[in-house]
Amino acid sequence: MRPIPGDDPHALAIVRLGVDVPYEQAWSLQRWVHGKRVAGELSDTVLILEHAPVYTAGKRTASHERPADGTPVVDVDRGGRLTWHGPGQLVAYPIVAVTDVTAYACRLEETMIQVCADFGVTARRLPGRGGVWAAGDASLGLPDRQLGAVGLRVARGVTMHGFALNCANDPRWFNRIAPCGIPGVGVSSLSAETGRRIVVEEVMPIVEKRLAEALHREPYELHEDDLTRHR
Repeated sequence: MRPIPGDDPHALAIVRLGVDVPYEQAWSLQRWVHGKRVAGELSDTVLILEHAPVYTAGKRTASHERPADGTPVVDVDRGGRLTWHGPGQLVAYPIVAVTDVTAYACRLEETMIQVCADFGVTARRLPGRGGVWAAGDASLGLPDRQLGAVGLRVARGVTMHGFALNCANDPRWFNRIAPCGIPGVGVSSLSAETGRRIVVEEVMPIVEKRLAEALHREPYELHEDDLTRHR
């Protein structure tokens, strides 16, 4: 299927990039799609994937938040702080035209909240914290647990980066960092919260549906080769 030009305000191209995608490769593709979207040559587009393991640092990352053992970190141009991406975590990069960035970020969080509910998990926003969370219980010594995070960049009215939702990833990857710069909190996943393994492949179509609803767009599938044919 050929890409729909950017003059259709209702279209949302869904591009699945697969698994073990190197971070720099997806970042390069984001920048290319962003340029095409700004030029009106592509419709709103979302790239959905699982990354190869990587730590990334947003613009607000402080030096003390980086891994003390010298683990490599990729510095990126999004907002937010330090986080991890990798196997078992669904990452979505919507490259869409927006007018209200705050409202857009809330829509991404609402997308994750709705997806969690679809799998029987109660997720919510917590005051002063980005992303979505499973609330803890102090009486049981159970901390708040982050299920998903949002990190954005907006240039010339079009977004880059997006959100990450933990599905079946190994939480030990987060042991080297304070997720999103927030100490004293936990990290969880749909699998950990439900007690059954919920993989990215199972979650992906639900995310696509809920994201399109949140953005008020009509989704259509677009193969990566068709997207980049003239790159």
